[in-house]
Amino acid sequence: MLDARFVRENIDIVKKALADRHYELSLDEFLKIEEQRRPLLRESEKLRNKRNVVSEEIGRLKAQKKDASKLIEEMKTVADKIKDFDENIKIIDENIIEFLLNVPNIPHESVPIGKDETENEEVRRWGKPRHFDFDPLNHWDIGEILDIIDFERASKIAGARFSIMKGLGARLERSLMNFMLDLNTSKGYKEVFPPIIVNRYSMIGTGQLPKFANELFAISGPEFYLVPTAEVSVTNIHRNEILSEKDLPIYYTAYTPCFRREAGSYGKDVRGLIRQHQFNKVELVKFVKPENSYDELESLTRDAEDILQKLELPYRVVALCSGDLGFSAAKTYDLEVWLPGQQKYREISSCSNFTDFQARRADIRFKREGKKGTEFVHTLNGSGLAIGRTVVAIIENYQNKDGSVVVPDVLRPFMGVEVISAR
Repeated sequence: MLDARFVRENIDIVKKALADRHYELSLDEFLKIEEQRRPLLRESEKLRNKRNVVSEEIGRLKAQKKDASKLIEEMKTVADKIKDFDENIKIIDENIIEFLLNVPNIPHESVPIGKDETENEEVRRWGKPRHFDFDPLNHWDIGEILDIIDFERASKIAGARFSIMKGLGARLERSLMNFMLDLNTSKGYKEVFPPIIVNRYSMIGTGQLPKFANELFAISGPEFYLVPTAEVSVTNIHRNEILSEKDLPIYYTAYTPCFRREAGSYGKDVRGLIRQHQFNKVELVKFVKPENSYDELESLTRDAEDILQKLELPYRVVALCSGDLGFSAAKTYDLEVWLPGQQKYREISSCSNFTDFQARRADIRFKREGKKGTEFVHTLNGSGLAIGRTVVAIIENYQNKDGSVVVPDVLRPFMGVEVISAR
């Protein structure tokens, strides 16, 4: 959430940010609420000043053994008026917060200006797409040949956009989870296994609510939500806390199942593992000091890239333009892995700096050594990685002509086999 005072004093900056994002939201309502708020604050402040002056006078009269009853009675009336003003200001402040919960973060100055994903900018590439001497298959065809993925029976159990991983397919999913967590923890990330069902406050804290309620799987009676990403659970570990400067930075990594209601319905995404309602993911989350957050974004992105490099999967890094930027993010790099079955790069990780946007919503602060007051931390997160999409990338990039799949070297200790073949 943006700071109300910042919006109030920098309305043109916020308007430009909304325009750069191609985000349809008028600030007229905010300005209207602000117009109501200012005179109430002025009147309230006047009454408080009057009360302070008269209170001193009452004190002097009492000290002189003089009658102060008239002034005391007058101050009761003033106190009632102050209370009324404060209640009205509280209602207005709540309306301001409700409005600001729907305002996206301001893009960093380095974010390219553009309308959608077609104007994202490629930053770098790693590896070269493999040249096949046969026509490569899509992962769902290979999964059927090897009997390692079952979409039909999953549909019977749950519906469309679910899958059953079987045999070495299930082991591949589990092996990737362990490999990613082991690699991440070796770099200083602390492993956590958080709840996958969270309350409304947690969803508000990371920006999923109220804006994206229709994309979430909700549970009623009492109200809970299935997490769309471990980012929600892990970021909220420190909600409503004041951290010490010496504790920062804090790095976490976590595996969770993830659940997303709006999975898309276009092109080849209607088939296979790319857009599932339930999928597994390993997440990287950071809590850092503001002055370090963009350096931390670069290192977070490199940590996610390292997983792809160790799996020897060709990919590219893309800087998202303003129109493609996520609601809470100030800057994002997407990692896109090459998929031979689709002959294109597809997102496998999104690494973002949210600055103090989430921390303000979740009230996550820190106190600097020897200084008064507190500051909001900066939060970052990235997929390290989306496991289902990594399975897709391995199956398609490591396929053989007979439909078998070579297991990447780094996964063989976890898998116990070198090749996944039809039995």
